[in-house]
Amino acid sequence: MTSAAGSEGTRDIGERRNVSDAAGVVVLGACATWSLVTAAVQDGRPEGVLLAILAVAAGYAAGRIGGALLPVAAPCAAALAGVALTVTLPRLGPDPEIIPPLGHAGATAALLTLSAGAACCAAWAATAPALRLTLRLLAAAVAVTAAALGSTTGLVACSAVLLCSLAAGRMHHRGVGIAGLALTTALVIGLTWAVAGRAVPDGLAASLEGQLTGHRVDLWHDALDLAREDAALGVGPGRFGELSTTATSTLLSDGKPHSAPLQQAAEQGVVGVVLLAAAFCWVLFALWRAPRPTPVVLTAGAALTGLAAIAAVGNALSFTTVSVGAGLVAGLATARPMPDASAAAVPEARPHRAV
Repeated sequence: MTSAAGSEGTRDIGERRNVSDAAGVVVLGACATWSLVTAAVQDGRPEGVLLAILAVAAGYAAGRIGGALLPVAAPCAAALAGVALTVTLPRLGPDPEIIPPLGHAGATAALLTLSAGAACCAAWAATAPALRLTLRLLAAAVAVTAAALGSTTGLVACSAVLLCSLAAGRMHHRGVGIAGLALTTALVIGLTWAVAGRAVPDGLAASLEGQLTGHRVDLWHDALDLAREDAALGVGPGRFGELSTTATSTLLSDGKPHSAPLQQAAEQGVVGVVLLAAAFCWVLFALWRAPRPTPVVLTAGAALTGLAAIAAVGNALSFTTVSVGAGLVAGLATARPMPDASAAAVPEARPHRAV
C-alpha cells in the first residue's frame, strides 16, 4: 500500500510539473511570436525582446537542473554570483552619468533582490540550523551591500524579501501567499499606470514625481500616448526612443520608458501587456504547483515580486543578467530535488495544499 501511494504521489507531481512546463512553453513562445509579428508590421527591432525571453528560459533551465542536484549549494552560489556581478561590473553599479534613479540603478536593485531571494531559498532548503542561520546572514549582507552601493530601492526590496521569507515559515497554505504576491504586483502596476495617465490627485502626483523624477514621469506620459495611438499593435519593438518626445530631447537617453508594462503597451499594444502579465502569472502558477516546500516557494515568489515592482518603475528587464537571474530563481524554486536531498527533510516544510 505504501508503494502504491508513493507511486501515485510521484505521478501527481509529474503531472503538475508537466502542466506548468507546458504553460511556460506556450506563454514564452507567444511572447516571442508576438514580438516578431509587431516588428514585421511596424518595422520594429525585436532582438531585445527575443534576447530577454531566451535569457529567462536559459536561467530557468539552469535553475531546474541546479535545484534538483544541489538544492542548497546552487541557490547559495547564485546569490554570491549575483552580488559579485553587481559589485564588479561597472555598468550595473550606480552611474553618475545617468540621471538618477534611471539607468543602471534599477538593474542593481533587481539583481541584489534576486540574490537575497536565492540566499533565503538556500536557507530554507538547508537542514542544519547553523547553516540556515549563516545563509540568512548572507541575505542580510546582500541588503547591506545594497545600502553600501547607494541603492535605497535595493535595500528596501532585499529587506522585504528577507522578512517575507521568515514569515513564509508560518504560512499553512501557499495559495494565500501567492495571491498576496499577485495582488501586490497588480497594485504597483496600477499605480504606475495611474501616474502615467495623470489619474492621481495633484498632491500625490507631486509627491510621487519627486521620488520618481519628472523625467521618468514624462517618459511614462509619452509611452501611454503612443499606446493610445495604436492600441492593437503598438509602435513596434525598440521604437519608443525614436518616437518619444522626451527621449529624443534628452542627450543621455537610452530609448526606454523605464517601465516594463508601459513599454509593452507602447511598443506591442494591449496584446503585449497581456502576454507580459501572462508570463508573470505563469511563474506564480509554476511556484504554486511546485513540489518544493512552501517556504522556499514563497521566498522565491517574494523575490520575483520585488523584481516585478522594480521593473514596473524602472529599466531592470533590459539587462540580460537580470533576466537570467529571474529565470534562475524561478527554476531553483520549482525544481524537484533528488530523493537523497528531498524537500521532505526540511522540518518546516508542510504538505502542499492548494487553495
